[in-house]
Amino acid sequence: MSEDARYADGRDRPIDLGAVDADDLKVISALAQDAVFPATETRWEPRRRRFAVLLNRFRWEDRAAAEARGRPFERTRALLVVEHAERVASLGVDRGDPDTVLSLLALDYEGPPEGPGALTLVLAGDGAIRVEVEALEVRLRDVTRPYAAPSGKAPDHGA
Repeated sequence: MSEDARYADGRDRPIDLGAVDADDLKVISALAQDAVFPATETRWEPRRRRFAVLLNRFRWEDRAAAEARGRPFERTRALLVVEHAERVASLGVDRGDPDTVLSLLALDYEGPPEGPGALTLVLAGDGAIRVEVEALEVRLRDVTRPYAAPSGKAPDHGA
């Protein structure tokens, strides 16, 4: 029996998904859960009305295959981009400290998809980044090949 192809082998495709409604956003939120990023890897571009974060994303879609084959869990660098952004605010985030590492728990949207509304990046430790948007449009795109998760473990929420 042959083995399934893996992204690490160059046969799998990187994630490149968009969300324009709450159902789409749930998928992106699940795939981005437990991503980590330095606070300095966030970018607010008011003229382009864009907010972006460069994440170190845990590859949830590969977890079962890694466990079954006894190989390391993987992470990949990914861009999370929020379009139509009008205002960005944060709570519990020190953007000036390059050693501050944030952990993304979920993406939450309040408002109709056609807007206006607010997308919240819910962070571990009671932190949050709120992006007020004219309309919901979020994209998650892997931008590097996967690498072995430095911890060697899958994130665990004690469930």
